[in-house]
Amino acid sequence: QVSELVQFLLVKDQKKIPIKRADMLKNVIREYRDAYSEIVNKAARTLQEVFGLQMVEIDTKRHTYILINNLRRAESEYLCRDKEKAKMGLLIVILSFIFMKGNSVKDSAVWEFLHRLRVYPGKQHKVFGDVRKLVTEEFVRQKYLEITSIPLTDPPEFKYQWGPRAAKEASKKDVLNFVAKIQGKNPTFWTSQYSQAEATP
Repeated sequence: QVSELVQFLLVKDQKKIPIKRADMLKNVIREYRDAYSEIVNKAARTLQEVFGLQMVEIDTKRHTYILINNLRRAESEYLCRDKEKAKMGLLIVILSFIFMKGNSVKDSAVWEFLHRLRVYPGKQHKVFGDVRKLVTEEFVRQKYLEITSIPLTDPPEFKYQWGPRAAKEASKKDVLNFVAKIQGKNPTFWTSQYSQAEATP
């Protein structure tokens, strides 16, 4: 059961879709539901030891889990497929932008920012494909980004924030160091971001 669950989790993780306890029970654990905790714990240990992946519960009410792999090791073999690496690069850039702008950014600002990087939402990108879809669907489904509508806006506007997976996989300190390196400044230059980065692991 343990190895079957490990395989099930790895397949789900390829799509970066959060995994529900109900799915694990229905598809893998089935009649062994009494041993659920034991099977899940052993599977989590295997994932950690063999694949360097950590199983984390992101929603305790719905019992939803994700597997996390440090974005800090973005150069590792796990993300070494070039397209994946490029997507992660774009993701880190977007997460950095959100963090530097106070942890919440309007959608128009995100697109304007990507525009400056010559990444256009309406155009097919040779590496990222449909950029709008990648950002608003794939990154959201994978729980890297959260998009919520801003009330009383006409036409409707949305705000972008870090999703639970980003909060677990990316460290604000690394993101700040990344921005500082690009801009050739000391991380302490940004006072509020620096104190936030220091306060979070």
